[in-house]
Amino acid sequence: PALCLIQKENGYISESDMEYLSGIFNLPEARIFSAASFYSMLNLKPGGRYHIQVCTNVPCSILEKETLFDYISKKLSITGGESSPDGLFSLEAVECLGACGSAPAMMINADHYENLDFNKVDAIIDSIRKHENSAEK
Repeated sequence: PALCLIQKENGYISESDMEYLSGIFNLPEARIFSAASFYSMLNLKPGGRYHIQVCTNVPCSILEKETLFDYISKKLSITGGESSPDGLFSLEAVECLGACGSAPAMMINADHYENLDFNKVDAIIDSIRKHENSAEK
């Protein structure tokens, strides 16, 4: 829970955050880092306001000739581990989101999206952009 709370507050977990937790819980920093780096929903570096995690396991990769990850990467003009220039999106390839029965799947922050195709991805990303643009006005 502590790692999740830090990420919720800061958007990611920094080295100084892990040092702090190490002291509080009297655990080696390596153990804190091990836990933080194991879970794909935890970020160890700053990312976009909307962190997109795309499953790249076999069930999620059998969409069309182009994988969902590649499609999103082209749509946002970023590669894995990068953030969009406006800071709105970051993209990460992950091994499994536990949705093999309803693949392909992705997560945006804590929201799961399943049974995706390119049209659904477009609608989701366009909806986020529209929401963000209206919030700026």
